[in-house]
Amino acid sequence: MKGPVNRGNVWLRAIMGEVAWASIRTQASYFHAQFHRLARRRGRNKAATAVAHSILVAVYHVLKTGQPYAELGVDYFDKLDATRLERHHVRRLEQLGYTVTLTPSAA
Repeated sequence: MKGPVNRGNVWLRAIMGEVAWASIRTQASYFHAQFHRLARRRGRNKAATAVAHSILVAVYHVLKTGQPYAELGVDYFDKLDATRLERHHVRRLEQLGYTVTLTPSAA
């Protein structure tokens, strides 16, 4: 959703901004990965606002359901669509002139 963030509680918005930047600096977290994924396309400030929104949604669901927050992990986006990532990187290497053969690892 594109639009100004001009409504709502200004105190909550300020606190969520600080919480977002703190969670972004946590290296091994879903919010760190989300920020870096979005910041490439949208810029740092809009990505931080999106992270703040995601945190607010997570807090809402924790309070609503009473279940603890489950960290998705820094590699969540890589695991989300692994086949798409494989196709992208294979295609990119083939464009660079390489012949690519994928063999799954034993692990």
